[in-house]
Order: sequence, then C-alpha cells, then structure tokens
Amino acid sequence: MKKEQLSGGILGLCIGDALGVPYEGFSRKQMARYQKISIEKSPGIWSDDSSLTLCLAQSLTGGFNLKNIADKFVAWLEDGYLTPQGTAFGIGKTTRMAINNLKRGKDPQHSGLTGEDSNGNGSLMRILPLAYYCYHMEISQRLDITGKVSAITHAHQRSIIACCIYIQLAVEILSGKNLIEAYRNMQKAIASYFAGDEQLPYYDRILNDDLSKVSRDNIFSGGYVVESLEASIWCLLNNSSYQDTVLEAIYLGHDTDTTAAQAGGLAGTYYGLGEIPPHWIKSLSKKEDVVQIAENLWESIIING
Repeated sequence: MKKEQLSGGILGLCIGDALGVPYEGFSRKQMARYQKISIEKSPGIWSDDSSLTLCLAQSLTGGFNLKNIADKFVAWLEDGYLTPQGTAFGIGKTTRMAINNLKRGKDPQHSGLTGEDSNGNGSLMRILPLAYYCYHMEISQRLDITGKVSAITHAHQRSIIACCIYIQLAVEILSGKNLIEAYRNMQKAIASYFAGDEQLPYYDRILNDDLSKVSRDNIFSGGYVVESLEASIWCLLNNSSYQDTVLEAIYLGHDTDTTAAQAGGLAGTYYGLGEIPPHWIKSLSKKEDVVQIAENLWESIIING
C-alpha cells in the first residue's frame, strides 16, 4: 500500500461525490443531454457520502472504536461535523433512523436497521477507509470489522456483504494487482468467506460472472445496495482512468453522487492521487480538511503498523 493510493482514494471519493451532486436524481436519458460535467457546478460541494467517509477516516486515526465512529456520525447529523457548509444534507432514511437510535442511547452494535427494506447504499458509500486501516489484517478480522461498521446503520446481511466485497476489492487493488487480477482475487476470497450464506446469491453477477461484460443497459444505478455496488465496480472495470471512471458513473444517472463516490474511491485508490485532474482537486470544497484527514489516517497506519 502506498500513500498516494490512500490519498487518491479519499480525495477520489469526495471529488466523485461533488461531481455527481448536481445531477442526483437525473435519469440516464436526461444525463445524455449533458456534454460536459464540471465540478464548478456544485461548486465542489460534497454530500453525506463524503462526510460519513471522513467521519470514519478521522475516527480510525485513533484506532478502531465503534463508539467513537458512532459519536462522529451523531455529530455530523446534529452539528454539521465534517460537512462542506456546516449542515448535514443528503441523509438517507435508514441512516437517519439508525443515528436517531444512537442519539437515544442504543449501543452501536445494535443501532443499525435489520429489515430487508433497509438495504440502501448508506453504509457502502462510506466504508472505504477500512480498506486502508485493515489492509494488513487477515481477511477474517478485516471483514468482521467491516461488518460491524456497516451495521452501525445498515445491519442486514445483504448490506454487510456489499461492504465486504467493496473493501476486499480495494485491498486487492492496494496490493498492486491490476484490475482484472484484483477483481478475480476478490471473487474467490468473498465466495469462500461467505460460502453458504443465503444472501450471497444476490451478488451472483459480481461474484460468479464477469461484471465488466454486462451491457450498460443492464447496469442500474439507484440506491439499492446490490445495484449500487454493481454500478461502481462496472464503471471501474470498463474505464482506464480516474476521470473516465467517475464521469461514466455520473452518466449512468439516478444516484449519481453515490455511484461516483464509490467508483471514485476505488479508481482513486487504483490510479493514485497523481492521476486525478488537478483542477478537480483545486475546486473541491474544504480541500485542505480532506487532505489533512487523509494525511492523519496514513500517519496513524504507519505509526501503528
């Protein structure tokens, strides 16, 4: 794992989010009318995707503490902690209900929603920092921690598996593998780890097929966690630069900020900070705060091994 991968991933996620914010809810047909997507349209303002990712990253600088992560999520919703404009926005229903559970004193191990209708992408969109923090861990420890962090808000096993797929793919990328090799290794690792799990068949297209071969018309980019994960990985596998990956994610339409954030986090990790267009970085709201959190996380990982 290299520093520019971590910085590229964190900044890449926030930039993808900011690029997608102005187009959230637009259909694919509507998106086809836009010939040029510009970060200045936001201008550079990121949503809950980035805020909660930064909350997790900042918490991990002090080690893994579920209560501390949860407290930062509450501070985000109540006080605008780590927001671009001082107020939380873009929050999903499941995430809001779970954070309200935390505010009422529920333990973060039991605050997340468990219903099948609570499988939005609200934990997937913020899970990336665990790939860096858990990089050197055995897969069982890494995915156990991933499941616990997802379950603060999204505790259904389907959402947990989505987060584990995303994290394991990011870890394979961090080890220096090319995208195809990283994808294949992730497929094997996840299929083995969750063998027999009744939720695993929901991820057949990701785990048992070659997702990159699925046609664009059959990739859906709404807020459902399975489709959201498919869309972000599909964009990564079907493009050859950070820029093209996030733009593809936005042109898919619908949940544009989250798809671009998730795809941007993976692409930034793979291509590194140096491959993100400099003017996109320059235009990012509160860029210095984002850079500092990435720096803090890197330093804490190096110090603590």
